[in-house]
Amino acid sequence: MTHILVVCMGNICRSPMASAALHALAAQRRLTHLRIDSAGTYGGHRGEKPDPRARAVAEARGHEQIQRERARQVVAGDFERFDLILAMDRDNLMNLQHQCPPEQQHKLHLFLDFAGVEAGGEVPDPYHGNAAGFERVMQLCEAGARGVLDRLGSDPVRQPRCQITDWPDSSQVS
Repeated sequence: MTHILVVCMGNICRSPMASAALHALAAQRRLTHLRIDSAGTYGGHRGEKPDPRARAVAEARGHEQIQRERARQVVAGDFERFDLILAMDRDNLMNLQHQCPPEQQHKLHLFLDFAGVEAGGEVPDPYHGNAAGFERVMQLCEAGARGVLDRLGSDPVRQPRCQITDWPDSSQVS
């Protein structure tokens, strides 16, 4: 079983959208060896549903998991429990690096490091923008989801735990 955590700041826009995209694509590919969750580095939205604009964009693309997402903050146990922790941007990656024990740092990466798209490595925060911003974020989340699942592969026997050694190196944050 491989456990993936996607992280943004408040866990009401980007990370629930990424989680929904990962869930949908994993289901489409019949990858039952994955467990996917989302969280935020900030806990002020704890228990809230994702932003209505995020839900609308995700649902329009068939990503129904977005309705089950609830905001939560990253907790210390997440660094041990998850095999791969993917931040939506460099600020949240730095926040995670400050919280994460040294022996778990190898699990931290930028989500778009796996997308194969030119986006500056970050999923922009659409919260203060319009519907077009949420649509762009959903496109980036889907590209990132494809990249992550392509990298993980589909054989749970061959890869029961995530092997991170050959993954993009996000340890150097600019």
